[in-house]
Amino acid sequence: MSVARLMQMGAAGVSVGPVWTNPDLANASYASKSFSVASQDANPTGPRFKSDGTKMYMQGASTGYLYQYSLSTAFDVSTASYDSVSFNVAATASSPRHFEFKPDGTKLYVLGYTNKSFYQFSLSTAWDISTASSDGVSFSFNSQDDNPVSATFGDSGTKMIMVGLTQDTIFQYALTTAYDLSTASYSSISYDPTTQVSGPSHLAYNPDGTKLYVSAYSSSTLYQYSLSTAYNVSTSSYDNVSFSFASQGTNAYGFTFNAEGSSLYTAARSNDTIFQYSTA
Repeated sequence: MSVARLMQMGAAGVSVGPVWTNPDLANASYASKSFSVASQDANPTGPRFKSDGTKMYMQGASTGYLYQYSLSTAFDVSTASYDSVSFNVAATASSPRHFEFKPDGTKLYVLGYTNKSFYQFSLSTAWDISTASSDGVSFSFNSQDDNPVSATFGDSGTKMIMVGLTQDTIFQYALTTAYDLSTASYSSISYDPTTQVSGPSHLAYNPDGTKLYVSAYSSSTLYQYSLSTAYNVSTSSYDNVSFSFASQGTNAYGFTFNAEGSSLYTAARSNDTIFQYSTA
C-alpha cells in the first residue's frame, strides 16, 4: 500500500517510523473527522497522503485535476487546508479514474479511462504536484479489461494489480524495474472477487502482501481478503470481513490507510467529502 511501510528499529534501538498493524475492519468506526473538497471538485477520488501524513491529495473526476492539501496534524483530515496547488492530470491521462504515488513522492501514476492506460509522471520536488511532468511512459490494460478503474503497486514496486468493470476481475503484473511502467508485463495471474464485490472501484495490498482490500462503488463497502502466497492475488480468499462507508456518504471512490493502518479514509461523491475512520 503506497502510504504504509513496515519500519524497523534503528541500530541504536530507536524507532525510525510507525509500525504497520493490519486494520481491524470488523470493529472499524467513524472517527467523526471529515473535510469537504467541494470547492475543488464535485466528484473526488482518493485520498492519498504524503508518507508523513502532512500532505493530502485528491483527484477530481469533474475537472481532471489533482489537488494538494496541508494537514496541521498528520493524518487528521479535519485539520486539512487547500494549498491552492493543482496539476492537470487529464491533459495526459484523459478521463482520470485513479492515482498513486511512489512511496518517496518522486513519481505519480494516473489511470486514464479513455486510453485504458496507467500514466507515469516525475516530481522534481518530492510530494509537490506543481513540479510534476509527464515521463512519456504508460502501460495499457486494454488486453485484460477495457474499463480499468484502479491500479496499485506491491512488493516494493515490482508487482502491480488492476481491477476493471468489464471483467470484474483483479489482474496482476510484474515490473522488472520497480515503479517503472515501461518494464511492466501481464503475469497471467488473476482473481475474481465478484462473489462479494459488485462493481469494484478500488483495491490495495497491505505492506507485506498478505492482505488485499477491494471496495465497491455502489454499496460503498470495503472487503478484506487473505493471500496464502504474498502478493499473489490468485491465492486470495475472503475473510468474511467488510466495512461500510455509507452512513457518512455514498458512492465512495477510493480508500487508503495511514502509515500504521490505524486509520482509514475514503472520498464520498454523494457529498464531496473525505471521511476518516478508526480501525484500531
